[in-house]
Amino acid sequence: MNVPPLPLSNQFVCGVTELVRGQEQEFLDELQPLVQRQPVRLDLSRIERIDAAGLAALISLYTDACKAGQEFTVVNPSRHVAQILALVGLDRILVAPPEAPCAGLAGMHLQETAA
Repeated sequence: MNVPPLPLSNQFVCGVTELVRGQEQEFLDELQPLVQRQPVRLDLSRIERIDAAGLAALISLYTDACKAGQEFTVVNPSRHVAQILALVGLDRILVAPPEAPCAGLAGMHLQETAA
């Protein structure tokens, strides 16, 4: 049976400017259930700082999505985050092409919108 995929979901990390050790578990707790059931594009435009724990969280989300047969990509990374992702080679795996626009940003925490 051919079941159509769910629409690509845009996820925004609102009110968060750092994805660093000590914050990654809350980030994972919110997003892991989503990546396991639907495609997710994560907007990182407001993330100014990311460390190894933040990178590990992104890899974990990508792995969970792949295991579930879903898509997980990062969109609109801030300049600094884009540089870090490129430095470690994750830009080729995680970052969606620029022509994949996201909807507007609103809210204080994680907000989900259907694309």
